[in-house]
Amino acid sequence: MGKKFHTYLKNNWQLYVLIAPAVIYFFVFNYLPLYGIQIAFKDYKAVSGIAGSQWVGFKHFTNFFNAYYFKRLLGNTLLLNVYYLLWSFPVPIIMAILLNQVKGNKIRQMIQTTIYVPYFISTVVLAGMLYIFLSPTSGILNTVRGFMGMSAVDYMSSAEAFRSIYIISGIWQSAGYNTILFIASLAGVDQALYEAAEIDGASIWQKIRYIDLPSLIPTIMMVLVLDCGRLLSSNTEKALVMQTAGNIPTSDIIGVYVYNIGLGSGQFSYTAAIGLFINIINFVLIIAVNKLSRRLTDVGLF
Repeated sequence: MGKKFHTYLKNNWQLYVLIAPAVIYFFVFNYLPLYGIQIAFKDYKAVSGIAGSQWVGFKHFTNFFNAYYFKRLLGNTLLLNVYYLLWSFPVPIIMAILLNQVKGNKIRQMIQTTIYVPYFISTVVLAGMLYIFLSPTSGILNTVRGFMGMSAVDYMSSAEAFRSIYIISGIWQSAGYNTILFIASLAGVDQALYEAAEIDGASIWQKIRYIDLPSLIPTIMMVLVLDCGRLLSSNTEKALVMQTAGNIPTSDIIGVYVYNIGLGSGQFSYTAAIGLFINIINFVLIIAVNKLSRRLTDVGLF
């Protein structure tokens, strides 16, 4: 067995060299850090190190679950991500289907470039744009309201408006870029199917219904499974820069809380326990949704 493996390795060493950088990357940045998970069960002290810190079991988990703000943090995080998934998930699919109907290559490339650009705007710049556009004194929206005789509204300080602003800006920024995967799936559809449909007199909507959508189902389900596995993992950076004193009742999510407590108060063990709790829930969700997907559509990640 050892001799056969040595011969195989000698004949195919180029392949192992090719994948070595990726293996090293994931080992260093994804597997080695798993050693630090144990601080969630310890009272971590920097001077004592991970190994020298005292074990406290599930103390930090219990403290988080019993905290008076636990329900608000969990509720805000779930609502924000569930609403975002419901509103943002169909948009790239619709855009990809519509782009697939554009016949001119130059026009299609121009549209694709236009809708991809917002994705490369940094989160801080996006938040700055939101503060400018939604300013109660000089913002575009409030200027229009003024022309209509309506009073100005400070949207960025409104708890009721936070989720809508977060979701709409997120769709504008990422929907175009997220169409890439669906456009690639449609590009692999046999053109003979479209030609046969045209001969049979099928309309554009019939071709979308009977050709495009069935071809996209495997990709749609895989993306949905991955998205459901992030229902407790919000865009912390965006929520943090958008947070104001007025919208805290809805913008106070788990990610922002972990950032403030972990870096602001130095409670590394406590925040590590919260992070582990989030990852476990996300893992359970991705397993459950994947199982449901395989049962309903026979498509899954594993």
